Amino acid sequence: MNRQTDPHSMIQAPSGAGITAGYMPGFGNDFETEALPGALPEGMNSPQKCNYGLYGEQLSGTAFTHERPERTWCYRIRPSVKHSGRYARIDLPHWVSAPHVIEDVTSLGQYRWDPVPHSDADLTWLTGMRTMTTAGDVNTQVGMASHIYLVTASMKDAYFYSADSELLVVPQEGRLRFCTELGIIDVAPQEIAILPRGLVYRVEVLEGPCRGFVCENYGQKFELPGRGPIGANCMANPRDFKAPVAAFEDREAPSTLTIKWCGQFHETQIGHSPLDVVGWHGNYAPLKYDLKTYCPVGAILFDHPDPSIFTVLTAPSGQPGTANIDFVLFRERWMVAEDTFRPPWYHKNIMSELMGNIYGQYDAKPKGFVPGGMSLHNMMLPHGPDKTAFERASNAKLEAEKLDNTMSFMFETRFPQHLTRFAADDAPLQDDYIDCWSDIEKKFDGTPGRK
Repeated sequence: MNRQTDPHSMIQAPSGAGITAGYMPGFGNDFETEALPGALPEGMNSPQKCNYGLYGEQLSGTAFTHERPERTWCYRIRPSVKHSGRYARIDLPHWVSAPHVIEDVTSLGQYRWDPVPHSDADLTWLTGMRTMTTAGDVNTQVGMASHIYLVTASMKDAYFYSADSELLVVPQEGRLRFCTELGIIDVAPQEIAILPRGLVYRVEVLEGPCRGFVCENYGQKFELPGRGPIGANCMANPRDFKAPVAAFEDREAPSTLTIKWCGQFHETQIGHSPLDVVGWHGNYAPLKYDLKTYCPVGAILFDHPDPSIFTVLTAPSGQPGTANIDFVLFRERWMVAEDTFRPPWYHKNIMSELMGNIYGQYDAKPKGFVPGGMSLHNMMLPHGPDKTAFERASNAKLEAEKLDNTMSFMFETRFPQHLTRFAADDAPLQDDYIDCWSDIEKKFDGTPGRK
């Protein structure tokens, strides 16, 4: 249990770069934190009267009867019902949800995109979201969507939460601040943020323009993968995940709250900031994680292991051993395996793989897969290294080699990923990507013992 009191943790809007975000370590921990001393009740959740005239309210991320319920008790200036009025539908045409199958768009194929270019327009977290693929069904809470965000402007007196999903945010360019009900999270490239379903927040630009990737998870929450024979160490360590300390706004100002619910967007007008939680305790909270702390493991004698060995987070499905989503990281590491083709091999996979490049060069695609770019290899479609990567890896002198200047990731799901209209028509699709395998040569020689 972590407890932290900071009597100065009060957000102002816009919070700007002058305020320092504070964090508590741990993944899935029970935290407790208060921005004013005594804001949390001792030894109970729901006293007859809370200190400071606060209201006690529970935010639940799982069913009450879950074997380990995920919930957070919030002690706030107003209950959330005061942050909710009559709703009006609004249209955010570039942010779409599954099922989203377009008849004249073919999702069967190997696709790759250059970075989506920045715009001169003022784009906020909501107006700058661009959906690339969808999978599953948001209404039955299975599957996911992948997005690119382009953010140039802070949200002003405007707030958002998704009732549909948790969001995994992977910055590629620029720095963002998430002012949430439970505290402040700042993220930059080589970090990620996890924003739980139902959490209210405002997004501000600390250093722009900002571009990055988002995995929208409709299903069970992300968790750390089971390590099995790997044991207790390496991969992503729980202590490297950070939850924010309590911070609040007590501010009267006309404000807008937007909610994503069943794939639709609804807006309500309120007269104050909803970020008014003065203290909280629980295990349902936003997190940030520094990808540079991920400790990869791999083969130290021969053969190339499955990419699942690089899983940072996994979102389980109802089928044991098959994830709704895996978040997989390919970062700098040493390559030492003997008599081994070291890059990823050619394969077809029951999972569909959407990759993004954060920086540097991916070892299986030395050309064309640039920082900010994405690729999609849908389920049961063959893919693997291009000719240049194959020839280099097949003929290299196998010494210990540091794979450097590289960080890319994969959103892998058991569902086929369907292209959106934006991905098919507007995003900078590399029409010649499929040709990267066209010059692979037939090398077959039936002579016994010939390699």
